[in-house]
Amino acid sequence: MRALNTAATGMQAQQLNVEVIANNIANMNTTGFKRQRAEFQDLLYQNVERMGVTSSDAGTIVPTGVQVGVGVKTGSVYRVTEQGSVTQTQNLYDVAIQGDGYFVVQLPDGRDAYTRAGNFSLSPDGQIVTEDGFVVAPGISVPADAVGVSINRQGTVQAIMADGSAPQDVGALELARFVNPAGLEAMGDNSFLETPASGAANRGVPGSVGFGTLQQGFLETSNVNAVTEISALITAQRAYEMNSKVITTTDEMLRSTANLR
Repeated sequence: MRALNTAATGMQAQQLNVEVIANNIANMNTTGFKRQRAEFQDLLYQNVERMGVTSSDAGTIVPTGVQVGVGVKTGSVYRVTEQGSVTQTQNLYDVAIQGDGYFVVQLPDGRDAYTRAGNFSLSPDGQIVTEDGFVVAPGISVPADAVGVSINRQGTVQAIMADGSAPQDVGALELARFVNPAGLEAMGDNSFLETPASGAANRGVPGSVGFGTLQQGFLETSNVNAVTEISALITAQRAYEMNSKVITTTDEMLRSTANLR
């Protein structure tokens, strides 16, 4: 009976759905996290009777035919890149992006990674780095005798000196945009890698056309909505239960067939 395999594909699909939802909920407090959504597609159909074929010598045509589906499959796990809430931290090196764009991070192997998490710090050499110690492009060093740092909305970093002199420009943070940000490859640690699906990175100055602006002393929080995720979890659980019920019912039908005398 087809129903056994069909319902099994439904259970597998809902298992994946629950795993995606569980990851979203687990990252509710992850800085800059973007929630994901599982999307599904129906599988191939078995044509018992094709629509559009002639059903008699008089030229009559079968209007609908008979097609029996064989289940469901995962089409994609889509990343929803909408803006998360911005919360104030009052940390000088915390920077939130208001709008489109990603910070560019220089990995030790020479590649560039991209992140929305702006919880930065200073390295022992005075460079602005991520919490893993990776340099934030283009590589900005704050003088050792600076008593403070100012980062404006356009990403310009100024060091406030102890001698009371005018603030000193030490560089400007860059942002990168992508034609398809959902096509970025997540590598963990709040970072993404460029892929052919995302398109090439388009770098620019914060506040320029198409790019977001920066807010010093703030962080972008996760865009996970707890109510939405719990509702989706309940729906997935019920769908899983209904598919398991189909398997139980099909098993009972097969048992009845086997007991025929």
